[in-house]
Order: sequence, then C-alpha cells, then structure tokens
Amino acid sequence: YLGVMPAYSAADDALTTKLVTFYEHLKDSSVPSHQATVLLFDPSNGTLKAVLDGSVITAKRTAAVSAIATKLLMPAFAEVLCILGAGVQAYSHYDIFTELFTFKEVRIWNRTKERAVKFAGSVGGPVRVCSSAQEAVTGADVIVTVTMATAPILFGDWVKPGAHINAVGASRPDWRELDDELMKNSVLFVDSRDAALTESGDVILSGAEIFAELGEVLKGTKPALPEKTTVFKSLGMAVEDTVAAKFVYDAWSAGN
Repeated sequence: YLGVMPAYSAADDALTTKLVTFYEHLKDSSVPSHQATVLLFDPSNGTLKAVLDGSVITAKRTAAVSAIATKLLMPAFAEVLCILGAGVQAYSHYDIFTELFTFKEVRIWNRTKERAVKFAGSVGGPVRVCSSAQEAVTGADVIVTVTMATAPILFGDWVKPGAHINAVGASRPDWRELDDELMKNSVLFVDSRDAALTESGDVILSGAEIFAELGEVLKGTKPALPEKTTVFKSLGMAVEDTVAAKFVYDAWSAGN
C-alpha cells in the first residue's frame, strides 16, 4: 500500500503530507512494515520547508497518543504493562510508557520469540519474555497490541476486568487483533469515528459500539470511565503528523 495523508493545522500554522508505504512481510524482515516521509510546507505560499523522517514521527506520535489514552483510561493502580508485538511500535510505546508511568513489571510476547528476546535485551529496563500471549496478558493492567495479526491474538476471557487496552495494529477493515468478546464487553474509544468505521476490522467486524473519540474525553464532553475495561482503537490521524513535524522543525530552527 501507498498512503497519502495530507493535513493542515491553523493553530500550528502547519501544512504537511505524509507518504507512507505499508508492506506485509510474510517472513520476518529487517525492513519495517511501515516506512514514511513527511513533507512540511509553508501554508502562506506552498513552499517546501522540510523533508522529515516520517517513520520516526509516526512511531513517536502513535505512542504519544496511546500514552494520552492510557493516562485517561487506565485503572488507578496499574502495576503490570503487557506489550504484544516486538516491532518499531513496541519500542516507541515502551519508551514513552516507562517514562510517564511506573510499572512494577513489563511483559512482552511476540510471534517470533527471538524478536521478543532481542527486545528485552535492548531496552533500558527489565522485561519478562512470555511464551504465549495469554501468559503475557493474564493479570496485566495495561495492554498494548502492536502486531501484524490478521486474526485475533487477544481474547476477552484473558483480560483482567478494569484493564486498559491500546489496540494499535490491525489497520485494515478485514484484520483483527481483538476478539468479539473483548470488543463488545469493553468501553470503546477511538481517535476518529469515521476512520474506525471504515478502516478498523476490530470495530467493523465485531459490531462494537463506539463510546467516544479520545478528543471528546480531552475536551470533557465524554467521561473517561477508568473503572471500566477500556479499549482505545488507534488508527492514527494526519494532523498528528502535522503537529509533530512542525514541533520538530521549530525545535531544529531554534537550534540553528
């Protein structure tokens, strides 16, 4: 796939488009599944101001949005973080989650155990490598799914009541990471209703009802409900790339 994601932010005076390629590697590859470039333009005249590494921006802004959702939706006493998947997004989520939150235990599972072991050996803190997704999930307070799964790998009867799940993978209408039980018995938050109803197999195929967009919670028009079992379905929004790219460009400009 080749995706084009244009956006304009009046508040940030920023105009960008992100070009992202997405290849489903059937075998483990050293090449990431997603690669991206962000073009930043001057909104007043259309001049190209910068070409930025969209892969880094995508990884960091996606994890940042998951962290915002987690801050709002996770249970009051969250001690165990579980990450399913060991790719680029696993690293970016680990970095921001361990920076912002204090977990007593971090667990990881990956379809290929060698990649999970590599992950555990290369990050800054202790990580427990689990031999199954169920082992990783059982008793976890916060769960992050960042896999290339096309069928469910996370099941509702494994999940601790009151846990919070960030579902980041399965970005196609016929792909799943979460099963129907989990989707239907959780309070569902999304970044964009329109996107979720056209792009997310977890949402479309389960028929789960969307409770709120994350922005509605941030604005205070919808409650967070951290006492409930919650799912945040993340698909990513072009404006997130725009704001992040402008932030990077302004920081670079100030340093020069």
